[in-house]
Amino acid sequence: MCCVFSNTLMFQDIIYKVKTVFNNEFDAAYKQKEFEIARVKERNVRIQEIILDLELEESVWQPDFEDCEKPEKTLVVEDNEITVQKHLKPWQKAKTELITTQKTDQWLQSQASETRHRALMDMMGGVLEVKKEDILRMVIPQPAFMAKPDTVWTEEERRQFRDYEKKVKELNEERDKYRKSLEAELKKLQNSIHETTQNFDEHLKKLFERRVKAEMVVNQEELKINNLVFSLLLDEEINSRETFLNNYLVRKQEERRKTSEAVRKSKENLDMYKEHYDNLLAEDKILDRSFKKEFSEIPSHQVDVLYRLFKRRPRIHRQKPHADITSIVPFGERPGSGKLSADAFAQLMKAMDDLDNVNNMPEGLNPLVWNHFCATRRAKVENEQKVKQKAAGLMEVVAFHRRRGDEDEKVQREIERVSQELILLQEQKVKFQLNLTIQILLKQGQVEVENFQLLLDYSDAILINRNIIEDLNSVIRAQGQKKVTSMMETKDIHKGIFQIEWEHKKMEMEMEDLNQKAWDIQMLFFSRERQKFLNEPNYETVIAVQIGIMEQTIAVLDKTHKKNVENCKKLLKKLEKISNQKDIANYTLSCNLREELVAVSERKDICNTIGSILTCEKIAKERYENMMQQQKLRNTSKEQAKQISILEAEVERLKMKTFPALVPL
Repeated sequence: MCCVFSNTLMFQDIIYKVKTVFNNEFDAAYKQKEFEIARVKERNVRIQEIILDLELEESVWQPDFEDCEKPEKTLVVEDNEITVQKHLKPWQKAKTELITTQKTDQWLQSQASETRHRALMDMMGGVLEVKKEDILRMVIPQPAFMAKPDTVWTEEERRQFRDYEKKVKELNEERDKYRKSLEAELKKLQNSIHETTQNFDEHLKKLFERRVKAEMVVNQEELKINNLVFSLLLDEEINSRETFLNNYLVRKQEERRKTSEAVRKSKENLDMYKEHYDNLLAEDKILDRSFKKEFSEIPSHQVDVLYRLFKRRPRIHRQKPHADITSIVPFGERPGSGKLSADAFAQLMKAMDDLDNVNNMPEGLNPLVWNHFCATRRAKVENEQKVKQKAAGLMEVVAFHRRRGDEDEKVQREIERVSQELILLQEQKVKFQLNLTIQILLKQGQVEVENFQLLLDYSDAILINRNIIEDLNSVIRAQGQKKVTSMMETKDIHKGIFQIEWEHKKMEMEMEDLNQKAWDIQMLFFSRERQKFLNEPNYETVIAVQIGIMEQTIAVLDKTHKKNVENCKKLLKKLEKISNQKDIANYTLSCNLREELVAVSERKDICNTIGSILTCEKIAKERYENMMQQQKLRNTSKEQAKQISILEAEVERLKMKTFPALVPL
C-alpha cells in the first residue's frame, strides 16, 4: 500500500515537473508573441505612412490577440460599440461646458494671430525646413506667361520656361528616387514582418510538438497512476467483498447451527408425538378387537347388532374454516383450534347421548348390557376423538418439521454458495496479484533522421585500429564466458547442496520410521497361546491331546443331548394328549354353554311373559353359576397355557444344550 502511494506521488511529481517546464516555455512564447506583435505594429505605422505617401491601395495586416488568447478582452467595451447616448452626471456636464468655453477662447486667440500664420504659409509653406517626405507633394508653380501662346513669349519668358522645365525635371528625378527608396523600404519592412512571423510560427510549431510530447508523457504517467489506483481500488473492493462474504458466512453458519438445533428438536417432538399417536391408535384397535370378547355372553346375532351400533357414529355439523386462516402465525399456536375441537367434542357427546337413549336399544337386550355397551362405545368414541386430534396435531408437527428441514437445507445451500463464491474470489485475487499490468513504450513505425540532425563535426574524434577493438572485444567475451562458467558451477554447487540436504532429510525421516516400527514391535500384544507355541517344544503333541479330549467331550455331550431329545419328545406327546383332552373338554363346555344360553333365553322369554320375580331370581342364580363355571374354565385354560409355555421354554433350553460348546483349556 505504501509503495503504491509513493509511486503515485512520484508519478504526480513527474507530471508536475513536465507541466511546469511546458508552462514556462509557453509563457516565454506568449511574451515573445507580445513582443513580436509590438514590433509588427511599429513597422505597420511606417508601412501605413509609406502607403499614404505612395498612394497605394494596399491593406495593412494588423496582428492581434484573439479572444481565446486573452479572455478578458470579451469584458472590455469600446466606445464605438455604444449606440445609446451616454448619460452624463451634472458635474460632468459642467466640466464639458467649461472645456468648451476654454476651447472657444483658444480659437479666438488663434484668430487674432491669423495674419502671422498666413504670412508663414505664403512664404515658407508653413514650415521652416522642407522635409524629404514632402517631395512627393511638392508642386512647382507655373509661370503666368505659360497661359499665353509660346509664339508671343519673350526671351526672358523663354529663359524662365527653360528654368521651370529644369526644376520640374529635377523634381521628378527626386520624386522617382524617393519613391524607389520608399518602395524598397516598404518591401524590406514587409519581408521583415514576414520573416518574423514565419520564425515565430516555426517556434510555435516546435512548441506544439513539445506540447504533444508533454501530453504523451503526462498521459503515460496518468495511465500509470490510473493503473495503480485501479489496482488499489480493485484490491480494496476484493478485500471488502471477501470481508463481507466471511461475515455473511459466519452469520449463515450461526443460522445453520440454530436451524440444525431446531430440526433436531422438531425431530424429537415428532418422534414423541408419533409415539403417543401410535399408542392411542393401538388402544383404539384393542378396544375394537376386544368388543366381541366383552359381549361374548349374549347371543351372536345380538353381538352383530351391537357391533353395528358400536361402529355407528352420529352426524354433527362441521364448521367451515375461517378464510383468514393464513393470517395466523404459521409457527405459533393456533388460538381457535382447541376451542373448535372442544366444541366439536361437546356436540359429539351430545349426539352420543341421543344414541345412548333406551329407545335405540335393540329388542331383547338386557339394560345392564346396554349400559355397558354405551359406556364402551362412549369410551371408543372418546378414544377415536383423541386419535383424530392427535392425527391433526401430528400433521402439523410433520409440516413444522418439514419447514424446519427446508429452512436448514436452504441455509446449507446458501453456505455452499457463499463458500464457492469465496473460493472464486480468492482465485480472482491471486490471479490479479500474479497477472500484473506492465506499461511498455513501443515505437510506432520507423522514424527517419533528417539531414540537419546528423553530426558532421568529428573534430574531437580519435582514430583507433580495428584490431585493437577486436582484441578488446575478444578479451571481454572471454571474461564474460568465464563469469558465466563460474556462475554455472556455483549453480551446480547450490543444486548439490540442496540434493544433499534433501537426502539428509530423507534419511532422518527413514530413521524416524524405523524407530517407530521398533517401538510398535516392542509394544505389540503377544498372547499366551503364541508364547506357548514359541516356548513349547512339542506343541503339536499337546494340541493333539487337547483335540482328543475335546472329541471325547463332544461324544458325551452328543449322547446326553440325544437322551434329552427323546425325553422331550415323550413329554411333548404326553402334553399333546393332555391338550387334546382339554380341547375336547372345552368343546363340550362350549356346547353346554350354548345349551345353557338357549335355556336362559327361553326362561327369559318366559320371565318376560309371566313377569314372576322368582323366575328372574332363578335365572339370575343360574346365570351366576354359569358365569362362575366359565370363570373356572378360563382359569383352568390360563393355567394350562402357562404350563404349555413353561414346557416350550424347557424344550428350547434342551435344544440349546444339544449344540457343542468349545471350552478353552
